[in-house]
Amino acid sequence: MPRPFHNLYSHDFVRLSVAVPRCRVADPAYNAEQTIRLAEQAAQEGAVLVAFPELGLSAYSNDDLFHQRSLLDATLDALQQVVKASRRIPVTMIVGAPLRVDHRLFNCAVVVADGAILGVVPKIYLPNYNEFYEVRQFSSADDAISSEIDLLGQRVPFGADLLFQASNQPLLKFHAEICEDVWVPIPPSSFASLAGATVLVNLSASNIVVGKSDYRHQLVGQQSARCMAAYLYSSAGRGESSTDLAWDGQAIIYENGELLAETERFHDDSHMIFADVDLERLSRDRMRTNTFGQSMRRHRDEIAKFRTVSYEVQLPSQDVLPLRRTVARYPYVPANPALRDKRCNEVYNIQVQALIQRLSSSGVKKVVIGISGGLDSTHALLVCAKAMDRLGLPRTNILAYTMPGFATSERTLKQARALMEFVGCTAREIDIRPSCRQMLEDIGHPYAEGKEEYDVTFENVQAGERTSHLFRLANHNHGIVIGTGDLSELALGWCTFGVGDHMAHYNVNASVPKTLITHLVRWVAESKQFGEADSQVLLDVVNTEISPELVPGKKDDKAPAQSTQSIIGPYELQDFNIYYTLRFGFAPTKIAFLEHHAWKDRSAGAWPEDAHVVRNEYTLKDIKHNLGIFLHRFFKTSQFKRSTVPNAPKVGSGGSLSPRGDWRAPSDSESVVWMEDLKSVPDA
Repeated sequence: MPRPFHNLYSHDFVRLSVAVPRCRVADPAYNAEQTIRLAEQAAQEGAVLVAFPELGLSAYSNDDLFHQRSLLDATLDALQQVVKASRRIPVTMIVGAPLRVDHRLFNCAVVVADGAILGVVPKIYLPNYNEFYEVRQFSSADDAISSEIDLLGQRVPFGADLLFQASNQPLLKFHAEICEDVWVPIPPSSFASLAGATVLVNLSASNIVVGKSDYRHQLVGQQSARCMAAYLYSSAGRGESSTDLAWDGQAIIYENGELLAETERFHDDSHMIFADVDLERLSRDRMRTNTFGQSMRRHRDEIAKFRTVSYEVQLPSQDVLPLRRTVARYPYVPANPALRDKRCNEVYNIQVQALIQRLSSSGVKKVVIGISGGLDSTHALLVCAKAMDRLGLPRTNILAYTMPGFATSERTLKQARALMEFVGCTAREIDIRPSCRQMLEDIGHPYAEGKEEYDVTFENVQAGERTSHLFRLANHNHGIVIGTGDLSELALGWCTFGVGDHMAHYNVNASVPKTLITHLVRWVAESKQFGEADSQVLLDVVNTEISPELVPGKKDDKAPAQSTQSIIGPYELQDFNIYYTLRFGFAPTKIAFLEHHAWKDRSAGAWPEDAHVVRNEYTLKDIKHNLGIFLHRFFKTSQFKRSTVPNAPKVGSGGSLSPRGDWRAPSDSESVVWMEDLKSVPDA
């Protein structure tokens, strides 16, 4: 039976929660009531798991009251109430409680679901320094004798070696550790992740002092990144004793180093956070990163110690359960203006540094570049200029050529001339129409006989003539040809193979997608790196229709007549498809689900701070159609071009298509399996 497309659980997402109940010290009944109420809220919101603070049922700050039988008995009664409530609340709860086992007291995480206790995990590392005195009250999990215990009439697994596996969602396997366990050099969750846990849960109390909140972020963020896992962290809030300490109730959720959710600290009431975690992303990152597997082999003895508790999680099955997670419309371009500027600066410098190295190592002091007046060649020219500056060479060593053809518009030709002038390069203009006419005549093309036949041959003759001129000019001037084509064009096969824009001696743009190049050029303009007066030229380029300008339009057309995006689809969609195909290898159904979430119902647009962004909207039908264009071109028709691309620097984790780098694929593959999966995407 097909899974509902619009339900997040159909795409290997799970909604997880961390709850911080308001508590009362030594009042387990009240604490159980707060716990149950928050668990109900978590279930209503579609979560399948909710984590609570350390010793949450009793409160953490009981000190020597933990040795009072009345408190321990009342905590058991409170746990019984939680277990009973779980029969009607379809969510897995992980609650903290002090438990007596083998004449010792353990600080425990108790996993409860569907009226049963699935397992009990005792704390390993007991802090006994500064304000902490846990060794006075508790025993470490390392001191435990029993691996199973009788608890509330159930025989349940006991130990720090437990993993909990959802049988009906194979990618959901979680591990629980408690507070200090993650503060040590090698946390238990490190081995748990190697044993297959994709979700790591920390029940913490964690009093607050100045600077500790930031350190928690560093600690949890790095642990989630190293383990390639989701990490849920709780801490105690309002109600814990203020005798000597204060509590801020911070809860955070990270996924592979990325913060997904965080509570407001110092909240007066019970509160909670939710995050939709992408389990497939975690699994694929582990699968791709072979050193994760090497770590598994190296620590196989530790991994072998884990026991797995399997149970069936109650997954929300409604037809529509939207994703509650920010999915960037432009995955290559940060939405935050400050981060975007930082990204542009870094990418620009990577490109410049790579070109400097190529010129230095080869002993070449001149570069040859074709300037069309469009985005890609503009940015490549800016990179060349900065490289010459840093090498201490004159910008006149950039030999720039604009080569108008049959369809070159007045606008782009004017922009090309202006660009070359303000950069201060050696500027030349070559009319390629005579040589193109000769070529068309030589091969017997109908255009040579006066017929308006603008086929692919007509287009590629022009592209080939331009590249042929550039290579011979490089020979003649002892320089190298700088390629300008970008990642988006390579992915879609939107380049003329061989003697065309596909080829160069070195390509500075090959792993930079079109959406990012747009912002790189804008960033150079707005940061006025080439002077305030010249910035307007760059902004004019950004606002020009993206076009190969190979097919003539009307004689009075002053702007490009051809539109690239009308043929291969909007770059803002295709760059999204490229990112999730290259970075994660997601199926088309999941890419469409994410893309629909990113583009639907956002009248404010993806970048509310940026007045320059055109606020397009795309329906699911639009997304499906353009994804189909991408899948066919990427998997079926274009790999032979990518198998022979020039050298180029990789600039980001979103992928490079060099056969010597990120992407090795057969040139004669089929697109059938991807196109079949795409059929499962509805039109609305």
